[in-house]
Amino acid sequence: MNHSLRRSLASTSLVILLCYGSAFAGFQRKHKTAPAPPPPNMPHASAVLADKKLNARVDELLAQMTLEEKIGQLAQYTAGSTITGPTGEKLDFDAMLAKGEIGSLFNVTGAKETNHYQHIAIEKSRLHIPLLFGLDVIHGHRTTFPVPLAMAAGFDPDIVQQACRVAAAEARQDGINWVFSPMVDISRDARWGRIVESAGEDPYLGSAIARAYIRGYQQGDLSKPDSVAASVKHFAAYGAAEAGRDYNTTDMSEIRLRQVYLPPYQAAVDEGAATVMSAFNALNGVPESANPFTLTKILRHEWGFDGMVVSDYGAVRELMKHGIAADGATAAEKALTAGVDMDMESNLYHSRLPGLVQSGKVPMAVVDEAVRRVLRVKFAMGLFEHPYTDENTPAYEPTPEKREVAKKAAEESFVLLKNEAIPGVGRLLPLASDLKSVALIGPLADDAEDMIGSWGAQGAASNTKTLRGALADKLGKKLNYVKGTDILSTDTSGFAPAVAAAKNADLVILALGEAGNMTGEASSRAHLELPGNQEQLMEQVVAAGKPVVLVLFDGRPTAIPWAATHVPTILEAWFPGIEAGPALVSVLTGEVSPSGKLPVEFPYSVGQEPLYLAQLPTGRPAGEADLTHPPTNSEEKYLSRYIDSPNAPVYPFGWGLSYAQFTYTNIKIEHTGGSSKDVGDITVGVDVKNVSSVPAAEVAQLYLHNTVASVSQPVRELKGFHRILLQPGQTQHLDFKLHYDDLAFYNADVKRVVEPGTFDVFVGGSSMADKAGSFTVLE
Repeated sequence: MNHSLRRSLASTSLVILLCYGSAFAGFQRKHKTAPAPPPPNMPHASAVLADKKLNARVDELLAQMTLEEKIGQLAQYTAGSTITGPTGEKLDFDAMLAKGEIGSLFNVTGAKETNHYQHIAIEKSRLHIPLLFGLDVIHGHRTTFPVPLAMAAGFDPDIVQQACRVAAAEARQDGINWVFSPMVDISRDARWGRIVESAGEDPYLGSAIARAYIRGYQQGDLSKPDSVAASVKHFAAYGAAEAGRDYNTTDMSEIRLRQVYLPPYQAAVDEGAATVMSAFNALNGVPESANPFTLTKILRHEWGFDGMVVSDYGAVRELMKHGIAADGATAAEKALTAGVDMDMESNLYHSRLPGLVQSGKVPMAVVDEAVRRVLRVKFAMGLFEHPYTDENTPAYEPTPEKREVAKKAAEESFVLLKNEAIPGVGRLLPLASDLKSVALIGPLADDAEDMIGSWGAQGAASNTKTLRGALADKLGKKLNYVKGTDILSTDTSGFAPAVAAAKNADLVILALGEAGNMTGEASSRAHLELPGNQEQLMEQVVAAGKPVVLVLFDGRPTAIPWAATHVPTILEAWFPGIEAGPALVSVLTGEVSPSGKLPVEFPYSVGQEPLYLAQLPTGRPAGEADLTHPPTNSEEKYLSRYIDSPNAPVYPFGWGLSYAQFTYTNIKIEHTGGSSKDVGDITVGVDVKNVSSVPAAEVAQLYLHNTVASVSQPVRELKGFHRILLQPGQTQHLDFKLHYDDLAFYNADVKRVVEPGTFDVFVGGSSMADKAGSFTVLE
């Protein structure tokens, strides 16, 4: 499927008057870059951290602290089962806690275990300061939800918030009061393993999802017994690692940094995130864990962040390997003075800061401010009043109510990439009720562990329902399962039984993809096709001549050009979590219509990466040239194109089919008011109708293109979406509200401005939407 013609044209226009002026530069607090404001009556944690009474308590405690006790609050260590890296040197935590030399522990789970350390901190240390207990709770704690990239595919901040509420409550029952989530890094390169932890390629969607994570984890009140402090990561631009290789450097203009990569972080900060985690990568040559430009100028001075910054695992120590610090003392000095308040695992603050302060290289005022930020979070969480976890609470195993949230989240995340009708058969999904036999083939069909995906926290395969198990419950003896091959196998001995099963079936379901540990940290890939010999298995099964449905499990866009051409039906399932099987059966059988939309683009080949929708135009655009074959003349050759691949993705951003059909009609663009400081409200109205016989959810999307500006603007950008459920024949009117930030961009002086010009508007069910009209901003 070639989507190179996805920028279609039409011809309506609307003129909007704007008095343009320089006052737009002061945008940071007045004009927020992120959508989805908090619900009414939900306070921000940032307001709590700025509370005068709270800060008076902080200063009172700080005045009593020795230098060693202050530095202790800035030190975090790993204990218990290590899941993020080597444990490093052995330390006597009990003795250090008694002396007030530790501010936080992570990888300690269980109420009994966390209470052990908390009792020492409270009862044996001089000032009785409680600990923060952190853990990588990325997509659920015990109840495992779809991986974050899949959650973003639902285009549903509400279900993200619900999932985070479940995760937060379970984490608190397990003694965890601080989660290293959400990861809001924009990721446009499928090679990068940590794309699975992201919301994908788009800053608008990423900002909406970031806000939902913070609301879910923190509830606007850190002191609630089932709230956790969130840690927004990885600040900043970690997702733009060169060549998609984890921990690699990033290099970009300040315009791109601010326009594309920073908005989700700012959205989370605006929502009241209590903490931020600095990244491993260097940005323009400066490692982010020693970068005052991002950690102080932007985060503190421009955004007004009052919370705490923690380094990523060992990132302070790694400043030496980056080549900006000759020794541990220099690394500690650079990190702290740049704005990293807490040193995760490196043990450099604890071992080096006393000498640095005594020598005058690090002012005591810098240490004091870092300690204030740590203590603010602890006071805001009510840990001084309620430091312990109840060891007699009921077991936190996934309950039916939690499973229902997980199942809904998974159903919403599935993206129907293709569902072509076969002559004489029709569309394969939903599955026909009169099927007499179904062959289920593939290594992911009955793999409970891989359904969890990376960063499963305390999730367990024993709680996970697989596709095979759920289909067997539904189809009984009609189902014939053959594994065919393993995920990374080159052994073809299982091919013959798989092909035989296919030939004897009315329909084949292929369950193929990656292993769960092939995405996540330190899991970058140079090849994006199906791993092992799964591609060959698929081709042989398809050659058997029976209708085939491909269910794809992965944590990144997989390159499937052959399948996109030869397999009639493809469902992207990601890693769906513990309700993988039941959710898939609900969608495959038509109990629920698929409604997910791609938060990332799917490439033909790895050579297209990084691949994303909001690209800048070039002086030699390919336009409507036929890019499906190598150039045969100069008109085809001297364009911004490949000679051996289309430019466009196999499946574009926002793509996703349904069992229903929808129409978009009566599109109107209206504007009310406008001034030199605010463009006023611009409303794009549309009627969306379900013209099919099945109820279904649809994600209506709005895109803009600023046609002429002082700095080149993307060919198309997401600026709004609505998830709606429509009954057969039902019509719903939607209004997309556009504001200053939806039109603004950073000019050559890196100032946030709106310039006079024409904006094209596209409204529909994907980024392929036709042009709906345009409006003009006049000076």
